[in-house]
Amino acid sequence: GWAAAAPVPGGSKAPAPLPDDGVFGVMQAEMTRSLKRLKLGRVIDTLPERLVLADKQDMSFDDLLLLVLLVLTDEITRRDSTAADNRARDAGLDHAMRLELWDKSSKVSFDKRMLAELVSLRFLEAHRHVVVLGPVGVGKTFVAQALGHVACRHGYHVRFTRADEVLRRLRQSRFDNSRDAEMIALTSVDLLLLDDFALESMSKEESKDVYQLFLERTGHASMIVTSNRDTAAWLAMFDDVFLAQRAVDRFKNAAYDFVIEG
Repeated sequence: GWAAAAPVPGGSKAPAPLPDDGVFGVMQAEMTRSLKRLKLGRVIDTLPERLVLADKQDMSFDDLLLLVLLVLTDEITRRDSTAADNRARDAGLDHAMRLELWDKSSKVSFDKRMLAELVSLRFLEAHRHVVVLGPVGVGKTFVAQALGHVACRHGYHVRFTRADEVLRRLRQSRFDNSRDAEMIALTSVDLLLLDDFALESMSKEESKDVYQLFLERTGHASMIVTSNRDTAAWLAMFDDVFLAQRAVDRFKNAAYDFVIEG
């Protein structure tokens, strides 16, 4: 049935009446939410007139609304996907390193339950770290970047970088007084992916930089660190034993270990 149009003072034209139907009400509410999310709120103003026109053409209201709702949902999905792709690009992630592209025939082994836990991103919500350990060539970087892609799809901002590149940029930043800005960028991103950490011994300044990075992110934001050295072996890579012990202990106490063997 139809809901009667309310009289409008001053003789102006009243809005077109809408079908008085429970399913219609639910679908119209869902459509209104979708339109607002797409910043298409003005479409809501013309929606009653369009629906009345559809009724005159003997088109089912439910079919029409379902069709429009599907179109809007597709648009939301497209925009979400585009935004995720943009975040992944800005993060420096490789599009080919996504979980769905993992080579299942590779001769490596790992804890599948742990991987499922990491994919849930609960570690990210809890501001915990992940250290991906294993020898060269087992796919540590792939796993780190794949988790980065998952985070991007869920709206997080991610940054991927090699550990030696971070240390190089921080070293150079001391010469142009941009170190504070560089450190803020490293400590404020939702998820920092640090690849190939502890490959070489660090200088005194580099040790201080890593110490600050680890301490400022621990408990506040997550990191995924890949390394072919166990965390216990990281201590020897620092120039300062005291800084090394504090930095590594804090990191380990807030980190999941994901070991890939092969």
